[in-house]
Amino acid sequence: MENTTSKRQAIVQVDHPWAAMVALMLGAFVGMLSETSLNIALPQLMKAFHVPTGTIQWLVTGYMLVIGIVLPLSSLLTKWFSTRQLVIFGLCAFLIGSIISALAPNFGIVLTGRMIQGIGTGIVLPLMFTVAMLIFPPEKLGAAMGACAMVIMLAPAIGPTVTGLILGILSWNWIFWMFVPFLVVALIFAITSLANVNEVTKPKIDFISIIESVVGFSALVSGVSLAGDMGLGSILVWALIIIALIVLALYVHRQVKAQNPTLNLRIFAIPQFRVGALIVMVDFAIILSSMYLLPQYIQSGRLLAVALTGIIMLPGGLINAITSAISGRIYDQIGAKAPVIIGFILALVGAIMLACVTTTSPIWYIILSQVILMIGCPLAMSPAQTYALNAVQGPQSADGSTIMNTLQQIVGAIATAIATILLATGQSTAHTANKAVAFTNGAHYGFYFTVVLVIIGLLLSFAIKKEK
Repeated sequence: MENTTSKRQAIVQVDHPWAAMVALMLGAFVGMLSETSLNIALPQLMKAFHVPTGTIQWLVTGYMLVIGIVLPLSSLLTKWFSTRQLVIFGLCAFLIGSIISALAPNFGIVLTGRMIQGIGTGIVLPLMFTVAMLIFPPEKLGAAMGACAMVIMLAPAIGPTVTGLILGILSWNWIFWMFVPFLVVALIFAITSLANVNEVTKPKIDFISIIESVVGFSALVSGVSLAGDMGLGSILVWALIIIALIVLALYVHRQVKAQNPTLNLRIFAIPQFRVGALIVMVDFAIILSSMYLLPQYIQSGRLLAVALTGIIMLPGGLINAITSAISGRIYDQIGAKAPVIIGFILALVGAIMLACVTTTSPIWYIILSQVILMIGCPLAMSPAQTYALNAVQGPQSADGSTIMNTLQQIVGAIATAIATILLATGQSTAHTANKAVAFTNGAHYGFYFTVVLVIIGLLLSFAIKKEK
């Protein structure tokens, strides 16, 4: 009986675990809200700053670029600074970045503010999952991870609608002002309720690993993102990608061989973690690529107003958030395999429906397509994430959370860039003077990519083993 009780205890005991999570959940929510809410505003921002699609895309990929640089360092940061110090710093960085973007007179300053926001998200996002793994007992972990996923998935639920309404009534600047009240509340909870759960050991810093990480991940995201603007024939694009692959190979080799690595990549040798992490990466790429394309198609292909675009995307977003919460509890009851497989089958149906949209598709069809996709993706996401993190224990849990969140953002940036390339390719091959028809043809190319990602996720889901 004693053994059963001990197994059910959390690794770190806190009096009120849910109260301790409020600041982290709000911070992660705002981070993902910032990542997804801007998609619907991209056509308006292109007109406001007189920049092409490939350039405006940097407001999305530049943000994820900084997140991708900061995230691999988060495991090291937790060993040098307390939980409260990191969260408060991250929230302040996001607040400052939001104000800079809101007051920006040109595209360059907006992008600068976005990249400062990325610092905050890169710090707070992995901490939310790491802290949850430490302060909740195993039998409540699925529900806790589901709640974390719901908070993140709630951003796509309300982001497009709120952004659409803001753009219909006010200027684009207010998209960034809307983050401020959430961040202020999060800071209050961080100061008053957040517990320090990590052990500050201050290990020796491997500066070579840090340089390799920064150069490798930034070159990779930059290279793929520039391909959306310059095309795949650009020498600069391929130079950045080749540099990234070489430097990241050196980084991985160094982490695997080091006695105290900056990021413990050896946990990829654990099959359960490897399979779960790959599924999460693919699932995140599906969500970001489709949600990047859909609002642009509704406005430029279906020729509907921006405010209406937000309303059209609301049902799918709400379903996304609700399913995320439920899927965590489903994992607690039956494990990961069944919900992940069912999730990807549903996502495949939704993705194929989106790939068949036309310039005259009825609104109900667009909503139904997104709703089906947004049931499937979160149904697979939370169980796969919990399945992966349950395979790592103790200090490894921080590395596991960092690795998954890092790869999510990197893959998300790459998926968005590929979707941009395919969107432009489809438009150029449409051979029509009708811009709406050409844009819809480009959207088809992008959604075909989403379909391929779903098929990959479905194939990976069969590798999940039943847990004891």
